Parts: sequence; structure tokens; C-alpha cells
Amino acid sequence: MSQLSFHYRAIGSRGNTTNGVLQADSREEAYRKLVAAGMKPLRITSRRRRGRRKRITLKELSQFTHQFSVLMEAKIPIVEGLRSIVEQEDNERLRSVVEDIAKQIEAGNTVTDAVTPHRDVFGEVYVETLRAAEASGNLIEVLTSLSEMLERQYVMQKNVKGALLYPTCVIVALTLAVTFLMIFVVPKFADLFSRRGLELPVPTQVVIAISNVLRVYWYLFLAGAVGGFFGLRAAWRRPKSRRKIDNWMHRVPFLKDVLRGVAISRFARVLGISLRSGLNVIDALEMGGRASGRPLLEVEAQKLRDQVNIGGRLSDVIVTCQYFPTFTRRMIAAGEEAAELPRMCSIVARNYDRDVEHLTKNVATVIEPVMIVGLAAVVLIIALAIFLPMWEMGALLS
Repeated sequence: MSQLSFHYRAIGSRGNTTNGVLQADSREEAYRKLVAAGMKPLRITSRRRRGRRKRITLKELSQFTHQFSVLMEAKIPIVEGLRSIVEQEDNERLRSVVEDIAKQIEAGNTVTDAVTPHRDVFGEVYVETLRAAEASGNLIEVLTSLSEMLERQYVMQKNVKGALLYPTCVIVALTLAVTFLMIFVVPKFADLFSRRGLELPVPTQVVIAISNVLRVYWYLFLAGAVGGFFGLRAAWRRPKSRRKIDNWMHRVPFLKDVLRGVAISRFARVLGISLRSGLNVIDALEMGGRASGRPLLEVEAQKLRDQVNIGGRLSDVIVTCQYFPTFTRRMIAAGEEAAELPRMCSIVARNYDRDVEHLTKNVATVIEPVMIVGLAAVVLIIALAIFLPMWEMGALLS
């Protein structure tokens, strides 16, 4: 059996972080090799199978976390419980991950150390809150909170995708229809008008010119669309350009409300879970910012973290955060004053979950009039371009 190549990221014996590649028969063996070499693995990923393995969804992670918390609450032996999860899990990749976690716990590792090699699956927030919770003896409550958070993220993601489905389908259908008319229909009428020697009105000349350009240089338009897509994706991966794109997205009506609602909900929920798990406010703010998914909020959270780190109180410095509405700032400040910040964060998260749910359910009401006006305008322009010369032809023949 040929060995596999694994990328790894680990902490060396001197505390430095190193990256590299090693050969092993399995992920478990790769983990053991790194530990034997005096390193603490942070992430191990297979080079050969990484792109082909089935993706683990938020829903599946939520279900696993909920089952894990129930097993621990029922005081069932962890290894036995994890293996029972493996037996009923349909996702091959998640089954392999859970089996590896069970093996590492059986070998004497802590829950956090067993989960850490799979940081690419669970995410940094999950692993670090788990680590703090295990150290503080609050693991069951934090696992339950993580399960609820993942479930809410899944539901919110599903609602947002569902809301975007209708306008996306309309835009794609309209684009295909206009392209078909421009390439196959308009040229036939252009030939007819040319043979008749008609003097074409301005709308007809414009539509025919666009049709000619599209027919001759269609590959440039296609290459531009593909290049634009990949260019935008590459720009999103760079922090500086990502912030600019995010800033532009937050200027689009309706979209900015959805983005802000989702971001604040994630920030508040992760902030609350992090504090409940035993992390201090500084680390919890950093976790919340990274988990928000929005570069603008991440920058604001970093500013809050820096100000708290030099001695400021969260209730005092949060007023400088422009991303948060007044309601959020007051709730978080009140939570800190009453020593109930985790509970207040949960209230804020639930409030914005509800707002985003209402927005996504009403998206058709908001977007449909705009779509109808745009569709009517395109159809009217093409119809006028075709029928104005035909009316002129009819007048000459009568």
C-alpha cells in the first residue's frame, strides 16, 4: 500500500509554528509521527484526497456536536459514544474524523487535543472554545451552545440562499433570453431592413450594433465574465481588497441590512459562547470578529480588543464601534454592567436572527418590483427596435 502525503501545521518543541509535508499510511499515523517528533499538531490535511472528499455541512457538524453533548451529559463513556455515532453516520469524511477522535481519546488524549488535528473541519472558534471549556470544566454547556450556533448558522445560510434564488434565476433567464434574441433573432430583422433600404431609427441602430458586436466578439464577453469571476474571487482572498469589496456591499440597499444582521448575530453568539467557555474578553472579542465573516466588523472587533487590552472597559469603548447599531451597543454595555454579558449576547444574537429571517422572507416583496421594471425596460427597448422599422414598412406598403 502506497503512503499518502499530508500537509501539517504544528507547534515545535521551542514553541515555534512550523508547516511541512510528511508521508504516512493514514492521518492517525501522521499525527503519531508528529507527536513522536516532539511537535504538537494543529492541522493535518491529506494532499491526495483533499479535493475529492465529501464536504461536511453545518447541519452535520451541528448534529454531531449535539449528539456529543448528549453523550457527555448522559455520562456515557466518550469512546463508546463516539463509536456509536460512527456506526450511524452517513458522511464518509465525518465518520473518519469521528473515528480518529475516538482513537485519540482512547489513547489518552484530551477531547481538545483529539479535535485539534481536524481544525480544518471544525474551525478555529470551535476548537478554541472547546479548549477553554474543557479547562474550566464547562464542556457540556459549551458543546450545547456550539450545536445551537451551528444550527442557527445553517438555518440562516439556507434562508439567505433561498432568498437569492429567485432574483438569480430571473437574471440568468433574462440574460439567456436577451443573448438568444441578439444572436439569432435581431440579425434576421437587420437583414430584412437592409434589403428594404429603410432608414433605421436610433433604437434599432443601437440594438443592431450591439448584436453585431456580440456575434463577432462573443468569446471576449465570455472570457471577461469568467475572468471577472475568478478575479473577484482572488480579490476577496486578499485582506485589503476584501475590505473594499465588503465596504461596497454594505452600501447596497437591503443587502447591507442582511449582511449586517448576519454578521452581528454571529459575532454576538460567538462572543457569548467564548465567554461562557472561560475565555477572557480580549480573546472572546477576537474570536467574535473572526467568526462574523465580515471584514468590516472584524476590523472593528480588533479595535475593541486593542482598547480593552490597554485597560478600557467594553461598555465604554464599544460606543466607538460604528458597525453596531445603538441597540447592540446598549445591550452589550448593559450586559457588562450587570455581569451578564454572555446572556445579553445571546439576546442580541436571537434578535438579529429574527430580523434576518424576516428580511429574507420578504426579499421577493422588495426585489420583485425592481426586477419587473428592469425586465419591462429590456423587453420594451428590443421590441421598439424591431417594430419601429416594421411599422414604417407597413406605412410604405399601404
